Amino acid sequence: MVTVNMHEAKTHLSRLVEKAAKGESFVIAKAGKPMVKVVPLEMSERVAKSRIGFMEGAYEVPDNFKEIGRAEIEEMFGLND
Repeated sequence: MVTVNMHEAKTHLSRLVEKAAKGESFVIAKAGKPMVKVVPLEMSERVAKSRIGFMEGAYEVPDNFKEIGRAEIEEMFGLND
């Protein structure tokens, strides 16, 4: 496993991240002392799950949805005159 110093990691971060994403882990050291290990994420962690439509079919919106509570709201704001 390759060890790179902090300065080199900052300078070549994009290149190092690309290598890590392809499976080439590396260690970042500060003053020669290993600090962190960079490893690729598992494929399942990389792919963001889609949330659009995740509750499809879980509930029904009544046809009169916009009318529910209308009388009470109009009364509260004095709109029923």
